[in-house]
Amino acid sequence: MAEITAGAVGKLREMTGAGLMDCKKALTESNGDIDAAVDVLRKKGAASAAKKSSRAANEGVIAQAIASGAKSGILVEINCETDFVARNESFQAFCDEIARTLLANPKADLEAVRTAQVAKIGENIQIPRFHRMEVTGNGLIAAYIHTGAKVGVLVEVGAGKEATVASEDFKQLVRDITLQIAAGHPYVVSRENVPADVIAKEREIASQSDRLKGKPAAALEKILQGVLDKFYQTYCLVDQGFVKKNSEVTVKEHVGSVAKQLGDEITIRNFVRFQIGESPAA
Repeated sequence: MAEITAGAVGKLREMTGAGLMDCKKALTESNGDIDAAVDVLRKKGAASAAKKSSRAANEGVIAQAIASGAKSGILVEINCETDFVARNESFQAFCDEIARTLLANPKADLEAVRTAQVAKIGENIQIPRFHRMEVTGNGLIAAYIHTGAKVGVLVEVGAGKEATVASEDFKQLVRDITLQIAAGHPYVVSRENVPADVIAKEREIASQSDRLKGKPAAALEKILQGVLDKFYQTYCLVDQGFVKKNSEVTVKEHVGSVAKQLGDEITIRNFVRFQIGESPAA
């Protein structure tokens, strides 16, 4: 039987993050072979992960990764059980690594590393969703993670000219748009993207208002359009008041102003906004 030294136990603990007694038992079982002991701990971690899988994972982190050149990026939600773990630097580093892995390979098998992390921290961990974007033509992908990592944004903004994408004014605009999405919580880019059933529901709710009862048809339609306009100002990104300008101009107007300054056409093509605790369809 190989001698199990304190140094070997410490090294195994550093490699795996497992408890001292667990490390000592694993080394004893593997006759002092550290690599084999890692496998022992991972197997035990798999057993504990199965037990923890039924526990609610309502806390967590939104992580992001952007490829060099900002032509592709990813946003990923990783859940744990407690905010204490979510704020842990080691767990956050794990989340960042997951984002980088998925950016490189969206089909990567994450089960082994997820299970190992469950064994390390002792909490259920789930990776319920991620979204990856690639630039079409000229443009940039940008991400923003709000303080506390509970809200994250990924956006694609396009331009007509390659030179525009390289300008600092364009890059600043893209950064500002990520902040807008985080703060304003829009659901779609523009009115054209609002699902027909959503519009129909808003019209139905507005038409049943007591203040509209008895109104002539022509006046009713005008009022309903006004109600829809106000709805678009919250639901649609480009119709929102631009927060950095105290909402004195809309996002669409600000984008148009920067585009005119750069002599180009700038388009917000796509975005996603993740928030811990919301359903994936929210």
